[in-house]
Amino acid sequence: MKDKVFLDTNVFVYTQSSIETRKRAISINVIEQEACYVSTQILNEISNVMTKKMKMRTNEVKQIVAAVNAKCIVSLVDYNTVQRALDLKERYGYSYYDCLVLASALESGCQKIYTEDMSDGQVIEKTLQIVNIFHPTQKEDE
Repeated sequence: MKDKVFLDTNVFVYTQSSIETRKRAISINVIEQEACYVSTQILNEISNVMTKKMKMRTNEVKQIVAAVNAKCIVSLVDYNTVQRALDLKERYGYSYYDCLVLASALESGCQKIYTEDMSDGQVIEKTLQIVNIFHPTQKEDE
């Protein structure tokens, strides 16, 4: 049985990169091969980055968000998620928004979170491992 894997925004952003070809290939492979989870926060962040930083047209972004929604299980960020994020912030010291991602991953029952924004290898709440799939020494089949 595959691990439940929560995907951070950067995984989806790299799927659209023409510069970061290695990271693009890794991202596409992960999305195709893993049991993927995201939250409504991730959908919002994808939309924001792709429209503002990547200057993509709204229709393109809508198609990407629809594809993410179709491939991944999407959890809602609610009051309990916010409270858990605040507890995680106090315990681990990450930014509030990173903790909101961690809280969503924990609530989804994920064993791993793929991101390059937090400490690779760290285990959160004894159940969720942070994995930087883009690190040069990281195996691409993990």
